[in-house]
Amino acid sequence: MILRQLRDTDEDAEAAWEVVAAAFGDSAALADAATAAGQDGWPPGYVAEVHDRHRHLARTDPGGCWIALDETGMPLGVAVSARREGTWGLSLLAVLPRAQRQGVGRELLAAALLYGRGCLRGIIRGSEDSRAAGVYRRAGFALHPAMRLRGTVGPETKERLSPPDGAVHEGVARHRDLLDSVDRRTRGGAHGADHELLLTQRRLLVVDDLAGSGYCYVSDDGEIELLAATSRRLAKRLLTAALLCLPEGAEARVPGLTAEQQWAVDVGLEAGLELSTSGYVCLRGMPPPTPYIPSGTFL
Repeated sequence: MILRQLRDTDEDAEAAWEVVAAAFGDSAALADAATAAGQDGWPPGYVAEVHDRHRHLARTDPGGCWIALDETGMPLGVAVSARREGTWGLSLLAVLPRAQRQGVGRELLAAALLYGRGCLRGIIRGSEDSRAAGVYRRAGFALHPAMRLRGTVGPETKERLSPPDGAVHEGVARHRDLLDSVDRRTRGGAHGADHELLLTQRRLLVVDDLAGSGYCYVSDDGEIELLAATSRRLAKRLLTAALLCLPEGAEARVPGLTAEQQWAVDVGLEAGLELSTSGYVCLRGMPPPTPYIPSGTFL
């Protein structure tokens, strides 16, 4: 097996996607992407988005992004991680089914963890795979069982929700300092350059008043990908506004909720969304950030 850094190229982005699709093809997260687009296969736009994210992180964090190849140069697994102001996050760890239980994942994770050495904090949004959870626990991460809200947005959804208790604005690039400031308050490190990519892929909602500030990214197909605020009141306002702005028929999805995010559970249940358990948020050197909903990629 050969381990080398993942490159910022179309070829490596495609290789990483092949591993992801093969390793997690039956996972809830990927299945949601296809369901939300109303397609049986992977929506081309979704695949292109994943490619862009892998290339972005390979460019910003080459030392944290690795691909495992067999002797013929075919991909076996991939690990993608990033450092942001003392906070390390594992965005992806995937191994082809035929290469599992052969030490591929262990070596990939070791390389990614080495990149995060010296970071005070670490975060992983893990799947429901018990083997992966065990690996993360042995690596020193505390496992926080996570929940997910999900449901189709209809007229009754918006009738159930109380209006936001204050102003929510459309976010733009000039809000970058606000976003980074809220990140530091909630997770200990700004997302930095990740916001530049997210702004091209997601709708950004922002609150900023005397009570504090916060932001939320919303996808066109209904996922609340990343939400951070300086208070639960503002977080509830953002999540409410995000659900209200979704078009009828969209599949609303709010993943990665730890027990500390009861404010989000309350909003989701009021909207009539279904609550279920879904994987883990794995943390090292930090308590569960709150009010906060992590991104699967940018954590």
